[in-house]
Amino acid sequence: MLNRLVLNNFKAWKKLDITFGAVTGLFGTNSSGKSSLLQFLLLLKQTRNATDRGIVLDFGSQDQFVNLGSFRDLIHDHEESSILSWRIKWDLPHKLSINDSEKKRTDNLVTADSLSHASQVQLNGKVLVSNRLEYKFGEYRFVTEPKKSSVTEYLLSALAPKEVNNFKFKRTQARAWALPGPLKTYLFPDQAKTYFQNAGFLSDFEAEYEAFMDSIFYLGPLREHPRREYQWSGSRPSDVGRRGERAIEAILSATQRNETRNLGGRTRYKAFDEMIAYWLKELGLIYEFKVEEIGSGSNLYRTSVKRDEKSPYALLTDVGFGVSQVLPALVLLYYVPEGSILLMEQPEIHLHPSVQSGLADVILSAAKTRKLQVIVESHSEHMLRRFQLRVAEAKADYEEVKLYFCDSKGGESKLVDLELDMFGEIQNWPPNFFGNEMGEIAAMRKAVLRRKIDADKQ
Repeated sequence: MLNRLVLNNFKAWKKLDITFGAVTGLFGTNSSGKSSLLQFLLLLKQTRNATDRGIVLDFGSQDQFVNLGSFRDLIHDHEESSILSWRIKWDLPHKLSINDSEKKRTDNLVTADSLSHASQVQLNGKVLVSNRLEYKFGEYRFVTEPKKSSVTEYLLSALAPKEVNNFKFKRTQARAWALPGPLKTYLFPDQAKTYFQNAGFLSDFEAEYEAFMDSIFYLGPLREHPRREYQWSGSRPSDVGRRGERAIEAILSATQRNETRNLGGRTRYKAFDEMIAYWLKELGLIYEFKVEEIGSGSNLYRTSVKRDEKSPYALLTDVGFGVSQVLPALVLLYYVPEGSILLMEQPEIHLHPSVQSGLADVILSAAKTRKLQVIVESHSEHMLRRFQLRVAEAKADYEEVKLYFCDSKGGESKLVDLELDMFGEIQNWPPNFFGNEMGEIAAMRKAVLRRKIDADKQ
């Protein structure tokens, strides 16, 4: 689970410090930095996925999660002399122990269940360089950074409070070659493991970071239009695609593998496609839902729904847009492995207000029963209100639901932590959060009264 992100000089965020919950809602005005926060996490993910180990940050292309252009495009105020820096902390899925290979194998140096990674990059001339890398594990910080007098030679250090600082990296008996800098902002140079006798555990941190990035999944705001037929040859997609284009493949794959899901507690387990159909019905969008092969062995499938009990089946292309919009979100919530982190950008687009509220319930339910972490960027007041309601009803833990308001002034984004109490009330409701609702109502009443007075005079 992602715990905290501290970010400096990324796009509109000069400074950002955000703590995440099991469900985190990002709300705010247009161009207020909500999407940028998700973009940064996706930047880290696609950098991890880059096959070129020499790359510093993978700014992306049209076919990737994000396409951020150049360093000048993403650095705050386009100030190329600025340093982009961040620290990210997350819970490990299991406790991790490291030891000093110079001592007994049974002597653990540190055991902990969380890890944090910090890095900073900047331009050196016209070349982007990663000039600091740190992993904090327990009370130790393992750091590589340049020598004071050099930008090409790096030092490797283990730092800790004096009372626990009994570990030092030990050089091999060879010439003291200088270390090069970090790779891809999260990898220690290969030489760190060969130049030092007791640095092998650094690979454990890198592996945990990669597993953390692999646990992040994303669904963008724009959905693929439904098709009259879908081709599937038995592949198992990793997710539903950025636009939900692989949602039907995911349903077929999970159903064929006899995967089951339930609603938690002692509720009955359902086949994967039954679970999706259940939520579509609960949201009031359909009565029945099915995916079936057009002809035996054709590898072509069609998706049909019944709008109500008496209506005939119709293809997904021939019913309202809401089903095809919400379907990828439902599938993603139940398809990804337990413990995953989901980034969902405006999942409420094209949905009726009641469905928006219902989708908030699906998110809360899936997060709880499947141990997911869901970060939602949204403009939906109905989703926010449903989060509040479920906290007030004690159906969601207010400490696990984090809500934020993003605003931008003078080209700089600001984050307001919406203080949600155990009764679902927001203690610091920002002015005009969702527009001036009460002002609009008052203005309408005054306008109606004026027109009635004018009518009576005629």
